[in-house]
Amino acid sequence: MAVALRCARLVDVEAGAVLPDRIVVVEGERIVAVRPGGEPVPEGMRLIDLGEATLAPGLVDLHTHLVGPAGCGDFMQELRQSGAQLALDGVVHARDTLNAGFTTVRDVGAFHAFVDVALRDAIDRGIVPGPRMAVAGAFVGVSTGGGMIVGLTPGIELPRQYRLGAVRDVADIRERVREILTGGADVIKLIATGAVLTPGTVPGAPELTEEQIRAAVEEAQWYGAYVAAHAHGTEGIKRAIRAGVRSIEHGTELDDESIELMLEHGTYLSADIWWSDWLNKHPEQFDDEQRAKNDAATERQRQSFRKAVEAGVRIGFGTDAGCFPHGLQTRQLATMCEWGMTPLQALRAATLTSAECMGWEDRIGSITPGKYADLIAVTGDPEDPSSYNDVRFVMKDGEVVRNVP
Repeated sequence: MAVALRCARLVDVEAGAVLPDRIVVVEGERIVAVRPGGEPVPEGMRLIDLGEATLAPGLVDLHTHLVGPAGCGDFMQELRQSGAQLALDGVVHARDTLNAGFTTVRDVGAFHAFVDVALRDAIDRGIVPGPRMAVAGAFVGVSTGGGMIVGLTPGIELPRQYRLGAVRDVADIRERVREILTGGADVIKLIATGAVLTPGTVPGAPELTEEQIRAAVEEAQWYGAYVAAHAHGTEGIKRAIRAGVRSIEHGTELDDESIELMLEHGTYLSADIWWSDWLNKHPEQFDDEQRAKNDAATERQRQSFRKAVEAGVRIGFGTDAGCFPHGLQTRQLATMCEWGMTPLQALRAATLTSAECMGWEDRIGSITPGKYADLIAVTGDPEDPSSYNDVRFVMKDGEVVRNVP
C-alpha cells in the first residue's frame, strides 16, 4: 500500500531551502512523488500526518564504528569479548544510531575483522534494525600503527582476526585489500598516520608511503570499491590525496597545499570536529596520553575545517561514533555551524554530500522520487541544528521505525 506523509515543512537539501506544506508519497521502499500539501490524498492511500513537523532526508554518517566498546579509550576491552559478543553489542549500537535519524552509515573499521560485515548482512536481511551500512571489514595499516591494538607484553601474539590488516610493504597492501574485499567489505579503510587514541602513535606522523596508498587505491578499484584514509598529519594527508583516496578522515592538519590538492582531486573531507567536546566532559574514560593528544588536535582540526569550508572542499559528515556513545552524532551539526557552515550546508553535508562520497547519491541523500524512502522528522526550527538532536520520526526503506508523538 502506498503511504502519504504530510508535513508542515520539507528540507530540500539540493536547493538549500525549506519548502512549506508538502506531501511525500511512498510506495514500497521508494519515494514516488513530492506534492504540494494542499492536494488531496488519493482514496485508499494511508496518510501519516506529521502536523507541524519538518521532514528531512535520513541522515548519513561517514565515520562510525558500530562494532566494539563505545565511549572509552581502552581498546583492550576488545580482547575481553568474543566475536559473537561484539556483534550483539553492535546490534544495540545500530538500533541507537537508526533511532537518532541515521538511516545510512559508513562503518570504517573494526579491530575484530568482518564482524561489521555480519552486522551489515543481518540488517540487510531484516533480522535486526539498523542503518544501511557500507563496511570496511578491518583497518589496514602498519603493525604498530593507529589501527592496531598495541601495548601488549612483548611476545604475545594476537589471533589473526585482530591483525588481518597489518601490512609491511606494497605486496602486503595488495593482498590485504583483496582479502578484505572478497571477505565482504564495501570500502577499504587505510590508517595513513598515527592516531589520537592509539598508545604510542603520533597523529602527525605518516605511517604509510604514497606508493602503499596508491596500491590500495588501485586494488580497490578493480573490485568497484574505494579507499577512505585516516589522516591527521599534513604529510600523510597529502600522500593520501595524491594517491587517489576518496576521502580524508579527520584532516586535522590541513595546510593550503593540501586543500588545493583536495580541490584538484575532488577529495572529500570527513572531519569529526564535535566528539572531543564529549571526551572533555568524560575525561575519566581516557588516559593521560589520549587526553593530551586530543587537546593538541582539537583546535587545529577545527581551524582546518573552517579553511576547507571557505575554500569549497567537498565536506561530508563523519563523527567517529564509537569513540563516544552511539546516537549522539547530530550534536556535530551545531559544531559545523560554529566553524563556518550554515545550518542548511551542514544538513546537506549530513545527507546528499555524504551520499555522493559513498557513491550512493542515486539512492539516498535527498527527498527525491526514485530514491529510498529514508526520512526523518523534527519538530523544532529546521534551520536550528539542535532541532535534529530530537528526531521524532524515522522511516527507512518505506518502513516506519520510530514515531514519537
